[in-house]
Amino acid sequence: MKKTIAAVMLSCLGLMSACNNVSSNESDGRLKVTATTGQIADLAKNIGGSEVEVEALMGPGIDPHLYQASQGDMKKLNEADIIFYNGLHLEGKMGNLLEKLSSEKPVHAVSKEISEDDLLADEENPSIHDPHIWFSIPLWMEAAEAVEKELSDLRPEQSETFQANLEDYKRKLQEMDAYAKEQIEQIPESGRVLVTAHDAFQYFGHQYGIEVMGLQGLSTESEYGLRDVQSLVDLLAERNIKSVFIETSISDKSITAVIEGAKQKGHTVTIGGELYSDAMGEEGTEAGTYLGMFKHNVDRITASLK
Repeated sequence: MKKTIAAVMLSCLGLMSACNNVSSNESDGRLKVTATTGQIADLAKNIGGSEVEVEALMGPGIDPHLYQASQGDMKKLNEADIIFYNGLHLEGKMGNLLEKLSSEKPVHAVSKEISEDDLLADEENPSIHDPHIWFSIPLWMEAAEAVEKELSDLRPEQSETFQANLEDYKRKLQEMDAYAKEQIEQIPESGRVLVTAHDAFQYFGHQYGIEVMGLQGLSTESEYGLRDVQSLVDLLAERNIKSVFIETSISDKSITAVIEGAKQKGHTVTIGGELYSDAMGEEGTEAGTYLGMFKHNVDRITASLK
């Protein structure tokens, strides 16, 4: 009998502890937001402000094209009140998981409301759209509007706050767009050629009048071979392009092969700098924010090409 009473008391204590934990987690009333990428998490933070608690699944240096959810990610996804992801097959290996979760809670692609006419298509496969929409500030403003709408739908009593935060953030985005145009105009038109490991910067090039070349396609899942390297080497030599760029979320192996190939051909090519493509910088640094990441890329590209 004593053992039974002790067991019941321990069980009750366990339940009380669990209840206290739930209470402490929910006491501040903030919405729990889980985002796939750092860029989307930054959107949610800027629009949600103090009303949200945001976690990103993919940190600095992570390639979303190849990413697979971990056990820890599953906990974040299950505990979230709302989930935001990019869409357009950026998170290719997580598609089925996100679809399954959508039957249990709000799960939204920030690219969903963008008109197909404004999306860039893959040259080799026109039915596939370029997912790197954050490199077009006008499209990223549309993504911001999508985040605001979903947060307001979930918490209508805080919609005025979300809308005010959205307008403030859109103003900052417009200022960054103007800054980028001003800086890139310093590059001679003949030198506005951006060569990277994979084709992540087409929206950037489209917005600011820069020709973009990537060794790999839109996704890092696409393979490249010796013929691809040689074709790019020939193009660099033919057009006297002297700078190429590496990316923080992708191995520099492919770009190194291009530099070595150009050297064998008698054409000197150097690394113009490291760019943030599919991931942002470390949290707490300037490049750990979308605006800081964007400015870093603009400044690095301008300094190297002008």
